[in-house]
Amino acid sequence: MTSLAVAAPNPAAANAAEDVARSGGSAVDAAIAAALVAMVNEVGLVSLSSGGFVGVQPATGAAYTVDGWVDRPGLGRTGDEPVETWDVSTAYGGGVTITIGPGSVATHGSLAAFGEAHARDGRLAWRELVAPAIDVARGGFRLGSASRYYLRYVHESVFGWDPESHRALHDAHGRLTEERVVVADLAATLEHIAAVGPRALHEGDLARLIATDLQERGGLLGAADLAAYTPVVRPPLTTRVGRWRLATTPPPSVGGVVVASMLRLLDGHPLAGWDEDDVEHLVRVQRAVLGHRREVLETAHDLDAASRAWLDRVDADHRAVLESGSTAHVSVTDADGAACSITVSSGYGAGMIAAGTGIWLNNCLGEPELNPAGRHVPAGSRLLSNMAPTVGRHDDGSTLAIGSPGADRITTAIVSALAGFVSGGLDLAAAVAHPRVHVHGAGLPDEEVRAEEELSMYFGGVGATLTRGDGGLEAVADPRREGVARVVDGVRPRDDPAA
Repeated sequence: MTSLAVAAPNPAAANAAEDVARSGGSAVDAAIAAALVAMVNEVGLVSLSSGGFVGVQPATGAAYTVDGWVDRPGLGRTGDEPVETWDVSTAYGGGVTITIGPGSVATHGSLAAFGEAHARDGRLAWRELVAPAIDVARGGFRLGSASRYYLRYVHESVFGWDPESHRALHDAHGRLTEERVVVADLAATLEHIAAVGPRALHEGDLARLIATDLQERGGLLGAADLAAYTPVVRPPLTTRVGRWRLATTPPPSVGGVVVASMLRLLDGHPLAGWDEDDVEHLVRVQRAVLGHRREVLETAHDLDAASRAWLDRVDADHRAVLESGSTAHVSVTDADGAACSITVSSGYGAGMIAAGTGIWLNNCLGEPELNPAGRHVPAGSRLLSNMAPTVGRHDDGSTLAIGSPGADRITTAIVSALAGFVSGGLDLAAAVAHPRVHVHGAGLPDEEVRAEEELSMYFGGVGATLTRGDGGLEAVADPRREGVARVVDGVRPRDDPAA
């Protein structure tokens, strides 16, 4: 039995983490189990065909990041083969045009990353981590508020063109279903993944089904791309804020660079809660960092070198820098002092289910922020990412796991919550719930400072957990989303109303 705190996207995902904890699983085990459930029931936001990052702070030793983000496919192709894609415009997220269809699917990597983290810091057998997701897929689920909010915009335009996808999400009258969703073949796919292991989506029968269907329908992704994919364990970007040492995602996630540089430029703000001057300073920081991201980092040929140069510049002269210019998350900390922070994404979704698998496929090649014009990435190389799952350790031994979904608002949501907690004198719940600002289109003529007047999913959905130095556990789910925060203490059963 493991005592732990979990912040997860929905009750079924939190239940999975709790079940794993009660079986003696580690923070990594619990986070993976919760994330796998989210890949089943957070439809439109994430699926098994996704990329992600796993941030781990072991109970002893240095933090690390497992990079399971998506690769550009196309290995072995001549470039003459037809690719099937088309654009869809939606008012979701303030208005965006995305590219969908078979040719928008990138090489997934989340499960491979989970396998690497599990091999390093897991305790339970892999099949035990997948079991809760199998149960959810077999029994079906109702769409949660975040999925339903997104799908109201795109259930027909994005998720209605493929017959299997349409059948899974729509009732007999063509409306977005109010009933339980049971996706054909998905439970069997998960049973196969449980038996074979996390490489099941890259080699063997399941990988062959995905690659064959995509190739027949005009996709770039093929068997060679899946077989060549490997997760990468990377040293995280670390930033010291007060007595906290925070570790976030390094390149190719541009999100971690943005979080690290914002935290450094905040320079200890807010000093005591968020006052007007602190908010003004935060806007200046966002404007500088997000502007640099758009102008330099998004199109850099060597993102690692560009990121190092930017952070060196930030450290050298704060004033000079400031005066220039669809996703799911799980956080877990346990009583041993370990932390695991997982963020995964399938983009906006390609709108199709791979035949015979029950897996909704990603559209990461068609999401403008992940694959911006002007950034040329060869086949087999990682795309950009906004994701920044973060873990931290305090001088007193406390550990923290934090992260958020929310496209380009991921970084500003995380920084706002972190700054309020680690230096602003707010407790974790107050820091997560505090109103946020986001500089939209930093440095562009239509730049807009969007201030949150009432809680809105637009501004992210932070999930955070804390293990204090005295062993106390705390979990916080952002009130902007239908997340679940839970502490598993090893005493009360889950069905106890007081639990």
